[in-house]
Amino acid sequence: MFKSIDEVQKLSKDQLDVAAKSATAISKGIQTLAADAADYGRKSFETSTATFEKLIGAKSLDKAIEIQTEFARAAYEGFVAQTTKVGDLVTDIAKESYKPFEGLLSKASAK
Repeated sequence: MFKSIDEVQKLSKDQLDVAAKSATAISKGIQTLAADAADYGRKSFETSTATFEKLIGAKSLDKAIEIQTEFARAAYEGFVAQTTKVGDLVTDIAKESYKPFEGLLSKASAK
């Protein structure tokens, strides 16, 4: 199977390099997810605060219902968009973390 100890050592080094590259891709992806989540949370808080201020200033029940309805619609649309974005980011993280292994697998199947 292996011709020499050097071949085994090289394979081990290659596997460690691949694992490190994959871990780096995962780490960067998680940082991106965290930054995106923080941004979404900040925007959501700002929108909620602005809506609350509008509700306080509403002169009628109809206006308050209109404000609340618009807020609920926008919040739902924002949530759906954010969920889609997070799904795309997670997919990208998975793809990027797998890329280093593709070369290793092709080397192993060539032998």
